Amino acid sequence: MGIRVLTEPDLRGLVSLDMDVIDEIEKGFRALSSGEVVMPPILSMEIAAANGEVDVKTAYVPGFDSFAIKISPGFFDNPKRGLPSTSGLMVVFSAQTGQVEALLLDNGYLTDVRTAAAGGVAARLLARQDASRAAILGTGLQARMQLRALCLVRPIREVRIWGRDMAKAEAMAVEMADELGIAASAASGAEAAVRGADVTVTTTPAREPILKADWLSSGQHVTAMGSDQHTKSELDPACLKRADLYVPDRLSQTRELGELRSAIAAGIVDEATNFAELGDIITGKSPGRSADAAITIADLTGTGVQDTVIATYALSRADTAGAGQNFES
Repeated sequence: MGIRVLTEPDLRGLVSLDMDVIDEIEKGFRALSSGEVVMPPILSMEIAAANGEVDVKTAYVPGFDSFAIKISPGFFDNPKRGLPSTSGLMVVFSAQTGQVEALLLDNGYLTDVRTAAAGGVAARLLARQDASRAAILGTGLQARMQLRALCLVRPIREVRIWGRDMAKAEAMAVEMADELGIAASAASGAEAAVRGADVTVTTTPAREPILKADWLSSGQHVTAMGSDQHTKSELDPACLKRADLYVPDRLSQTRELGELRSAIAAGIVDEATNFAELGDIITGKSPGRSADAAITIADLTGTGVQDTVIATYALSRADTAGAGQNFES
C-alpha cells in the first residue's frame, strides 16, 4: 500500500486560513456534539527543563474515511535560538483498515491553521455581529493568525496589540495594518488593549493571568486559547464569574487544562458544574450569546477532532491536486 508524504511547502500550497477551513473546523465541533466521536484524553508531556511540552491528539469521526494522530511539540525558548516555538507532524490512517495512508510533515503549520480557525468559529458564534474593535494579547505567530481569522468573521476595523516586548507589539501592529487594512497600534499595557475592545483574544503561554476580570465590560467577547497545560493560565479566574456565558471547546479538557481549571482551583466554579460546549451551540442544543450586552468567554484547549478534520481536509486537497510523493510501504 502506498503512503503519501506531504511536506510543509506542499501543505502551505494546499491549505490556508480562509472561510473554507473555518467552516470545516466548525463541522468538526458539530460532530463532536453528536456524542459519536471517539476522542481520547490528550497525551501531554511537560519538559520543564527546556520550557517545552509535547502533546499527542487524535479523534475518530464517524463518516470520515480516515483519522489522524498529531504529535505537537512546543518549546517556548526556541525563538531565542532562532527556531519556531512549535513543530510536529500528523499521521493519517484508514478508518477501515488502520493502515497508514499519509505522513504530513507540516512542522506545526496545520495545527496553527486549525487553532486559528477554531478562534474564528468561536468569534462567529459568540462575538456581537457588529464587533469592530479587537484586542490581541500576545505577539507570536498565533496572535497574527487569530487576528486574521477574526477579520474573516467580524468587521474588525481597529486592533490594539499588547505583548511583554513593546518592540514586538509595535512591529506586529505595522505588519497587520499593512496586511489587513485596519488601524493597528501597540498598547502600553494589557489593560489599555482590553478596555473598550469588542473582542479580545489571548494567545500566550502565560502561567499567571494577563487579563483581569475588572477590565471586562458589557458586550465583550474573550477567546482564550493559550491555556492548554495544567500549568498555564491567561485569565483571572474571576473572569468566569463575570461572564454571562462560558463556552469550552471540550469540557473534560478545560476542567484539566483550560481556564476552567484555574477557576475551579480558585473555588470560583464548582468542579461538577456543566457547561455547554462549542459544538452544542453550533448545533442549537444550547443557546449562545443572549444579548448584545452579554460578556462571553470561549476556552479553547485544542481538540483531536480539529486535527483529524484539518488532516483529512489537507489530504483530500492533495489528492485533487496530485500533490506530495507516494512511497510503497
